[in-house]
Amino acid sequence: MTPPAVTALAILALTYVGVAAGRIPGLRLDRTGLAFLGGAAMITLGPMKLEDAFRAVDINTIAMLLGMMIVVAHLKVSGAFRMLGAAVIRHAHAPFVLLITVTALAGVLSAFLVNDAICLVMTPIVLQVMRALKRNPVPYLIATATASNCGSVATITGNPQNMAIGAASGIPFAKFTLSLAPVAVFGLLAVVVFVWLIFRREFSSDGSIQPDLRVERVHKGQVIKACVVSVGLAVALFAGAPPAEAALIAGAILLFTRSIKPERIYAELDGALLVLFAGLFIVVAGAEKALLTPERIAMVQGFGLDAPWRLSVATAILSNIVSNVPAVLILRPFVPGLHDPTRAWLVIAMASTLAGNLTLLGSVANLIVAKGAESEDAPITFWAYFKVGLPLTLLTLAAGTAWLTWM
Repeated sequence: MTPPAVTALAILALTYVGVAAGRIPGLRLDRTGLAFLGGAAMITLGPMKLEDAFRAVDINTIAMLLGMMIVVAHLKVSGAFRMLGAAVIRHAHAPFVLLITVTALAGVLSAFLVNDAICLVMTPIVLQVMRALKRNPVPYLIATATASNCGSVATITGNPQNMAIGAASGIPFAKFTLSLAPVAVFGLLAVVVFVWLIFRREFSSDGSIQPDLRVERVHKGQVIKACVVSVGLAVALFAGAPPAEAALIAGAILLFTRSIKPERIYAELDGALLVLFAGLFIVVAGAEKALLTPERIAMVQGFGLDAPWRLSVATAILSNIVSNVPAVLILRPFVPGLHDPTRAWLVIAMASTLAGNLTLLGSVANLIVAKGAESEDAPITFWAYFKVGLPLTLLTLAAGTAWLTWM
């Protein structure tokens, strides 16, 4: 290989190893800092010029993610999530019904909003209810994490990797949802079954329960506005509006208010995630420019990734090594050359998301729930999660791949 190719490969490898590990020993750098550093190295030492780096950043993905963050932040700050959670959970009068309720709520919300944000909202709600009922919160928290991953499979706006796929593939929102919603529904049913099987003692009680979720002060007018805008956003997306444009317009409308200070919305935005995306876009583009010759692309395509089963397994393994968003960006250059790029994108979306259920460290959503649980003295152990995550991941990946193969 030429020196620029060697340099690009070294930057790519070091960046992805650091992102996978989450840090570099001896340095105070997180995944975002590592991705930013990798992007800067591609410009300074690698084959990328600054102008090329700017073009490499997929503005559609960044814009869509930013718009959805604003929508979710407004729903959270206005109190819409608390009101919805209280209204739904109050009707669960048995442990098993409560499990179904938590699973459905996390899954449905994650299907239309970003799953990481839903876990941030749902975790304290579940903990509050379980403390009031004096029940073990771990099964319900595991259901929250796994259901948010499964539910987010259904739409382009469900999680960050789907947003990147939606922008890269150009698959219409409605077609994406019709293709993957059945996989999401199957996944939510599987969550209920496996959590019930693993934690049978928690659900063996026949006694009724009366969950009571105290709702703090809410901005009722802003709740109505946020819900109307969210429904309008969903309608626009299904009608074929460009997802990035629709999300930005929805976010802009919600920022136009006299009741909520914009600083409260800004505080809820995950700017680090936007920087992470930008850095990874530049790193991957630099590696493509220096390394991906037509011969090498043909060699990778020779691995048989046209077969959905092989692509699904490769995506799941890669997602558990470097995380799902980096895995999608790695696979992106090879998809256009496959026999059926649309199906390949759907397989990658399905497998990269469902693979996050394998271990407690498999997705950011899992880590958010685990961190929230630990802060409230209700830790989720790796083994307790894995007993649910392993069979759930294997079954849903097999079912999802079979569905997309047949479809």
